[in-house]
Amino acid sequence: MTSHDIEANDIEPNDTDELIADHEPRRFVEAQISATPDDGESVQLGLYAEKSYLEYAMSVIKSRALPQVEDGQKPVQRRILFTMHGLGLVANAKPIKSARIVGDVMGKYHPHGDQSAYDALVRIAQDFSLRYPLIDGQGNFGSRDGDGAAAMRYTEARLTPIAELLLSELDKGTTDFIPNYDGAFQEPALLPARLPILLLNGASGIAVGMATEIPAHNLGEVADAAIALIKKPTLTTSDLLSYIQGPDLPGGGQIISPRKDIVTAYENGRGSLKVRARWTKEDLARGQWQIVINELPHGTSTQKVLEEIEDLSNPKIKKGKKALTQEQIQTKQLILSLIDRVRDESGKENAVRLVIEPKSSRQNPDDMMKLLLAHTALESGLSINMVTIGLDGRPGQKSLQQVISEWIAFRFTTVTRRTEHRLGQVNDRMHILEGRLIVFLNIDEVIRIIRHSDEPKAALIEAFNLSDRQAEDILEIRLRQLARLEGIKLEQELADLAKEKAELEHLLASPDVMQKLIIKEIEADKKKFADPRRTLIVEAERASLEVTVVDEPMTIILSEKGWMRARQGHALELQNLSFKDGDTLLAFIECRSIDSIAMFGSDGRVYTIQASVIPGGRGDGVPVTTLVDLAAKTQIVQLLTARPQDHLVIANSSGYGFYCLFENLMSRQKAGKSFLSIEEGETLLKVSTFVPRETSQVACLSKGGKLHIFTLAEFKQLAGGGRGVITMALDDKDSLAAITICDGEKLTINGTGRAGKVVEWVLNVNEMAPYQGKRARKGKPISSALKFPGF
Repeated sequence: MTSHDIEANDIEPNDTDELIADHEPRRFVEAQISATPDDGESVQLGLYAEKSYLEYAMSVIKSRALPQVEDGQKPVQRRILFTMHGLGLVANAKPIKSARIVGDVMGKYHPHGDQSAYDALVRIAQDFSLRYPLIDGQGNFGSRDGDGAAAMRYTEARLTPIAELLLSELDKGTTDFIPNYDGAFQEPALLPARLPILLLNGASGIAVGMATEIPAHNLGEVADAAIALIKKPTLTTSDLLSYIQGPDLPGGGQIISPRKDIVTAYENGRGSLKVRARWTKEDLARGQWQIVINELPHGTSTQKVLEEIEDLSNPKIKKGKKALTQEQIQTKQLILSLIDRVRDESGKENAVRLVIEPKSSRQNPDDMMKLLLAHTALESGLSINMVTIGLDGRPGQKSLQQVISEWIAFRFTTVTRRTEHRLGQVNDRMHILEGRLIVFLNIDEVIRIIRHSDEPKAALIEAFNLSDRQAEDILEIRLRQLARLEGIKLEQELADLAKEKAELEHLLASPDVMQKLIIKEIEADKKKFADPRRTLIVEAERASLEVTVVDEPMTIILSEKGWMRARQGHALELQNLSFKDGDTLLAFIECRSIDSIAMFGSDGRVYTIQASVIPGGRGDGVPVTTLVDLAAKTQIVQLLTARPQDHLVIANSSGYGFYCLFENLMSRQKAGKSFLSIEEGETLLKVSTFVPRETSQVACLSKGGKLHIFTLAEFKQLAGGGRGVITMALDDKDSLAAITICDGEKLTINGTGRAGKVVEWVLNVNEMAPYQGKRARKGKPISSALKFPGF
């Protein structure tokens, strides 16, 4: 974490002073504020900047980017819905211009630009963005292909029926109202959500130092999980996932991640799931067929998929390259051999209909789709990052169980406030009716007092022991309300209100009754608004392209200037090879076509390619830079192939070395992996394989003709690479010529004598003894008359 990042759990709701005090690492001392003749106060600039930054961060986090766990809304969304509710734009109302809605939102509640408010309104209305749209948009509200909505002066909007889950209890005393930005109007601090809207529609936002990415879920499943947690608060996230299968995305698709990955993501509040498109095979006349993709991963459009297929079938040369890479060429050939044509038939009848025609009806449709899934957005990732502002006003990452339990606590508070509000209304109405009943029973006396009194209100209060409110109501009463029939209605209403009062008081006094009522209301909302799941959750393997390679012998050839080619077979007559002018052979290895080849760069990086991707034929091959991404001024100095578990000994000319496994060199990155620490002036010695034994010994030979042998137990294994340990102490002008690991019984040394005659010197156990010692010691000369290039 950098010094200016903010962790979600470190932020207090409204106390930036505490926030600054906890912010680490602290770079500034406590501010020194002193009176000055010029400005009255001064503060250290560094601390002022830090405090201002944190105040800005808090503003973005709490007032813009993150939703509340209670109603699942960000401030701009809440203000839009409240404004539309105030305008009476219910589901059966006539829609009005979006511009008027945006104008009211800006003028009364949202002190930001009109475009930001309109963009938020548009997103709430898009059925491909929200699982349960809260606004019914009339006109062009954009498309899943990325097309923007029409200008706000052209579109109209009203609320959808499901928006009542947020707004129906707004006027029942369920929420606090706070002043708007200039104090001229009141707006709700929260909307009284009857279901966990945060989970139903999800949320997406980027704040300062944190972000949120919550997927949509199925209403029926979320309702069932909420009911289960109300009945048994000890349920864990894993338990709740027996009710909620996983995300239920607006566009459907299929989640292929294993169950354990889904559980882990919801328990931690963070994770990534794999989603792929859903498709069917449509049979046509005369044995022909076509693939129809009718559901895409969330955030993927048909236009994006078409562009990706075009890039695969007609690739462009990458920046900094002179030709297409071998991978691009292979993928292009595969695409063109399998797919004949792709067209988009999406429209009003079918939101998504992408048709793919095969090259031949005899090919396997699964192979064709596997290719597309592996190379396009038809299979993509779905991020889960459940960061939200909780009941305590603090932003934090929450598990599924925490999100639902905090909403449940909010719901109990909401229903309690609603009940108390209604009880207050009932008591007030009963108080008024009791005063009217006194009038009805004493109507002649009441009329006399009113007719003859200068202050009838005070006289009524004194005569019948009324309250000020009752007396005022009696004076406002109409004569026809004094009829005999009205008296009967009055007594009936009083009886009904008394019954309701008893029920409300019982509800407030009994937690069990309150719980049953909340569950009953959730079940009613579920029955009214629930719909079938759209996203299929079936575990499947991730699509990957595996090209079948024939296992055959190959010889890989690398030239000094970095040209690489392959020839079939082994034991080739390499002297007959031709190279470009000024070029010559650098290295060659004999391998199989299914082998992995490790290439050592002069900068210490190791690159991995498959032998099968190296082009053959009779030409000069291809530049190695088309196969791997070499760093500037870097050359390949060695080639090696081995089995994954084979042991390798690696050393440089300065005498440092280590050993590792061949699989430790492997990398999927075209830029390779940094594996060796090679300083300027050092060279990599020939890398060789060995089989470790109890008697294994490390033999080091210097260019000065000194030999040193020590046990393998003193050597170091580095799976992650590095510089290694000192193998042999060298004189100032000497350097290490070769290193190998022998079985401790025999050591063969190759050298050259006078006139370049090749000499092979074989040492047995007794002859090796004088050269044995501890690691990092100087060796002993073996012969001054011979030159020893290696073992």
